[in-house]
Amino acid sequence: MRWPDEIRSPKTLTPPAVEVPEDEIERALALMDALSSDDIPADAAVDRYTEAISDLITAKQKGKEPPHAAEEEAPTGAVVDLMAALQESVQKAKASRGESAGDATVHPMPKKKAAAKKPAAKKTAAKKTTAKKTSSKKPPAKKPRRSA
Repeated sequence: MRWPDEIRSPKTLTPPAVEVPEDEIERALALMDALSSDDIPADAAVDRYTEAISDLITAKQKGKEPPHAAEEEAPTGAVVDLMAALQESVQKAKASRGESAGDATVHPMPKKKAAAKKPAAKKTAAKKTTAKKTSSKKPPAKKPRRSA
């Protein structure tokens, strides 16, 4: 609810009148004609979701089992050897480039020694001694509470 002083006149909300040139109107109509099509398939504007909900509601009203969507077939759960698949992929890639399988050799990477971290030296700043100034201002007075 609104108080009478919060309600605005609808006359202030209407947009001002605008003069639109005739050529702009013609271009807008030409654009609408270019984007419209008469050969829209009949099933393009069918709302299948609403139909499915309607079927579900009518089935529940009649006490029948609601229709279920066709479920996709689940994967068979076959375990894939990833290392074998990777090696096969590498062999195919080498064969497509014309390389033979024995051209390259793999060498183990040398292990790096971890560098010992030294703690950073802390720098201490010289302390300045200043006298604390006291304020002569009074704290603000407390407002009395309103009782209900």
